[in-house]
Amino acid sequence: MRNFTLSSVIIVISFLMVSFKSSSKEINAKNKTIALENVFVSKTSIAPELINEFYKKYPKLKKYQSDVLDLYKKKEYNSIWYDDKNITEFGFLLYHKVQLLNDRDGIKATMPYMDLVNDVFNENVSNKLPQIDTELLLSNMYVFYASNVYSGVDPATLKKIGWFLPAKSVSYTKILDSLMVDPGRLNKDENLLFAQYYKLKVVLKKYRTIEKNNLWTKIDIDSANFKDIRPLDSGTVIKQIRERLFVVGDLAQNSNREVYDQEMMDAVLKYKKRYGLKLNYALTLQHINQMNEPIAKRIKTIMLNMERCRWIPTDLVQASEYIMVNIPSFKLVYVKNGKYELVSDVFVGTRMTETVIFSGNMDRIVFSPYWYVPQSIIKNELKSEIARDKNYLADHNMEWNGGNVRQKPGPQNSLGLVKFMFPNPNDIYLHDTPAKSLFEFEKRTFSHGCINVKEAKGLALAILKDDPDWPVDKIDQAMSGKKETPCKLKTKIPIYIGYFTAWVNEDGEIGFYPDVYDRDQKLDKLLYSDSIVEQ
Repeated sequence: MRNFTLSSVIIVISFLMVSFKSSSKEINAKNKTIALENVFVSKTSIAPELINEFYKKYPKLKKYQSDVLDLYKKKEYNSIWYDDKNITEFGFLLYHKVQLLNDRDGIKATMPYMDLVNDVFNENVSNKLPQIDTELLLSNMYVFYASNVYSGVDPATLKKIGWFLPAKSVSYTKILDSLMVDPGRLNKDENLLFAQYYKLKVVLKKYRTIEKNNLWTKIDIDSANFKDIRPLDSGTVIKQIRERLFVVGDLAQNSNREVYDQEMMDAVLKYKKRYGLKLNYALTLQHINQMNEPIAKRIKTIMLNMERCRWIPTDLVQASEYIMVNIPSFKLVYVKNGKYELVSDVFVGTRMTETVIFSGNMDRIVFSPYWYVPQSIIKNELKSEIARDKNYLADHNMEWNGGNVRQKPGPQNSLGLVKFMFPNPNDIYLHDTPAKSLFEFEKRTFSHGCINVKEAKGLALAILKDDPDWPVDKIDQAMSGKKETPCKLKTKIPIYIGYFTAWVNEDGEIGFYPDVYDRDQKLDKLLYSDSIVEQ
């Protein structure tokens, strides 16, 4: 009897063990199908399989999968956004920044499933997502934020729209580490974003406030009977212009006077300087129409140029010396040891022969240069001129040279008395010009693509100032126009040719410039074709 009882017990235990194993297999199989619903985010719980499952559940976020995987590899698959069972303070701070993307950073994109993220941070929502879902949604929110704020348009698209300045390299894992160590970098970090970006950001806030408070009031004029406004003129329109100059900061205080007085004259000059206009006191119909452009257009221009700043590597302007040309402002600056050594007006390519946006390294200066006429100009222009006038080449100090045409050195040479060379496939360089009168125009698009510099001699003197082999008298002699004289630079100088229709100077004053090649329109269409873009 005893043996029978023992055998029965063994049979029962064996049956229970088999049943338990069978149940365990069923439970494990079931758990695999609901992994995302029940996983608790522990110290090492963000396994790659769970990340893959997440993107099956949230397919609209698939574009961020590779970057999110990199984040967790770097973190050894630890949770990024949870401290025990609570979201970290940095998670809340990042969410706050994403909420302000449009107002503060001029970004209208919205992340897919953002409504679910909003519920995570809404205390009134009781039915919360599983913690693993929340963890991975926040990681995707970070990559969404970083890619929009720190990268902007991808490099391939930049080339398609004709932007050939150096590409910016961004590591979202490194950025995240730096932000988590010092969250204040979310507000400002010039190692992450080109310094100009933060200046534009301040002005964007100012202009949004003007818009919100309805301070951008229209200046009332009769276009058909308008006459230029000049000092000592009076009337209601003067008061309205004065109000606008005060609102944008060109006038320190508003006296509400209806007379175009000295105080207003100074403000008008300040306004014109910011817009790259000819500096005089006359206000034409064109100026008033410009003032009456909607403030929304000004805000959009600021936003577009903030986007351009995202493309600029932060070390671009950290060289000991460099030259920067901004096409829309028709300006060149030469910077050495952080100081502006020279600022000069320039004129650039026409719409048919646009100056290319790119960078190079200036390696030499050529004084009293020959001008080797490009084949396109010979074919499209010179041949017809020579056919009409057999003395055309001689009259223009030109000559045949091995089947090509070149213009001999001299004051009337199309390159003037000096050119600045930086090897590039576009055959673009900086040079002097005999056509000094063209600098009197406000919109200066006259060249075949090269950049004509008003202060060309001043630029040469500034570059060679510390070179004992090139004293001023030697430069003067080399620029006499008698023979071509090359000068190889001992140190190459980076040169950047950019396109910014809004730029904030060192005093915090914003300048707005004409969109001479319609690049704002193209970028606007690319970024803001819909009022809110889901990315």
